[in-house]
Amino acid sequence: MEMKNLEKATDIYAKLVTGEEIKRGGANGSLYDDYYGNAEVYEIVGVLLKKLNLNIYEYKESLFLSAGEGNRIFGYSNEELKRAMNLRYNKELYLCYFIMYEILLAFYSDSASYQFKEYVRLEDICDEVTKALSVYTKDIAIYDTDNEQEESFRAIALLWDELPASSNENQEEIRASRASKISFVKLTFNFFVGEKLFVEVNKRYYPTDRFQAIVEHYFEEYRGQIYEALSSESGTSVE
Repeated sequence: MEMKNLEKATDIYAKLVTGEEIKRGGANGSLYDDYYGNAEVYEIVGVLLKKLNLNIYEYKESLFLSAGEGNRIFGYSNEELKRAMNLRYNKELYLCYFIMYEILLAFYSDSASYQFKEYVRLEDICDEVTKALSVYTKDIAIYDTDNEQEESFRAIALLWDELPASSNENQEEIRASRASKISFVKLTFNFFVGEKLFVEVNKRYYPTDRFQAIVEHYFEEYRGQIYEALSSESGTSVE
């Protein structure tokens, strides 16, 4: 192993993990060329990221980093995410997970079918969440209370159903909070904006290249994770 290749590989890791852009022709364009043009650098980066449970994705000649499943250093635990999003209860967190899932579905139905959409609005996602969860609140009597998976979904469906559409009909600026359906969606989008997955312009939410890079490569493998998160016996209860 050549020392200069090790240095290039660690430079690539350091830039990505600190949120810097590595893009062909950009400020760190030479590192992009090193990654794809030098087999040893490519291999070292791959080994390093595998050991750290990180994934690297390429999109539009740019590199992006994402935490692997269960990564407690670069990812979030449920409790950490609750604190980050100012949530109190597990069912509020799982509702946000479901909202995230519907946001993904607004752009992808699976890894092979990107739905061209330039942006979405809060109201668009709010309507889709209501539609998706309505099946769990139509007739409470149809549920088998021993079915933990149905109960998990029903818990967040009932929480959603109890929320008003908005906290203030005349309020022009929607605030992120737990007070209403639209506020929960805003809360979720605020988190995505903070993670550089969306940008907000005039109340429209545009997916970033980072979002598209991660989702294109990640979506098929993890699309069922929302279901598992809501029904996992090893996870926290939905309360």
